[in-house]
Amino acid sequence: MQVYYDSDADLGVLQNRKVAIIGYGNQGRAQAMNLRDNGVDVIVGSIRDTSFARSEADGFATFTIEEAVQTADILFLLVPDEVQRSVYEGKILPKLRPGHTLNFAHGYNIRFGYIHPPQGVDVIMVAPRMIGVGVRERFVAGSGAPAYVAVEQDATGAAWSTALAIAKGIGATRVGALGITFAQETEMDLFMEQGVWPVITRVLILAYELLIERGFPPEAVVLEMYGSGEAAEIFQEMANVGLFKQMSFHSQTSQYGTLSRGPRMLPDAFLDQMKQALAEIQDGRFAEEWEAEQAAGYPRFTQLKTYAAAHPMNAVEEQVRKIVKGE
Repeated sequence: MQVYYDSDADLGVLQNRKVAIIGYGNQGRAQAMNLRDNGVDVIVGSIRDTSFARSEADGFATFTIEEAVQTADILFLLVPDEVQRSVYEGKILPKLRPGHTLNFAHGYNIRFGYIHPPQGVDVIMVAPRMIGVGVRERFVAGSGAPAYVAVEQDATGAAWSTALAIAKGIGATRVGALGITFAQETEMDLFMEQGVWPVITRVLILAYELLIERGFPPEAVVLEMYGSGEAAEIFQEMANVGLFKQMSFHSQTSQYGTLSRGPRMLPDAFLDQMKQALAEIQDGRFAEEWEAEQAAGYPRFTQLKTYAAAHPMNAVEEQVRKIVKGE
């Protein structure tokens, strides 16, 4: 795998080119500020909502999306996946011209064919592996958040140099930008959301319900599982030193219990469920399901969120936060 650093990218590629951030949310704001701090000419395209006002308050020239497309050379599509296609078709596509660059932070709509850019434009992706707040905070601290970079369509012959310049502009090449494809980024991202995090979430819910049933205090259960912040520290140490090496920071009792019970708690047969999740992503079944859910007005999604919001863990978490803060 190719990994790119500051020495591989040239910010000069962005000189005399105007960047338009389409969608001034957490990611858009962070990337806009980082690029501006690196001397890039940045404007914002937005509907007239709170993000429009926030962009103006942050000192950016702020326009309607159509005006931004007409003015800029490089367009960052940073609106949510589910509205990205309608924004693209209604406000961006009619104003595209040959030589434009479309930059995505997630490959979903390109991977599943919901957006079809014309032949004359470059289609690239710079996808930070960090929420927007982290992208900004790490940049300000002199570091950066790693990112994926990809080129789907190189109409000008300069798509890769543009992608790397953007990665450098937001601080990603300070720590490493990994070259992959739109499909790989999309499928890995969805797999984590559908094959890994559901398992972790479900285990926490079941563990909570079991321990409460057996008479353990609810606040102590939440504190033990994640409320103290220890779980977050463990994940951070996984990133710092490795999944298995971080175990040395725990007692031998902890290490033995984790290593010896793992296969029993999650048997190898579970791999079949993970394979199914990946297959549904790669063959488009999940994308079709999500499209149908949106078209129907989110009935199942609303039901799932209602269940989550009503779970008794929510109230217990509030009490644990007060305990931890000493309130």
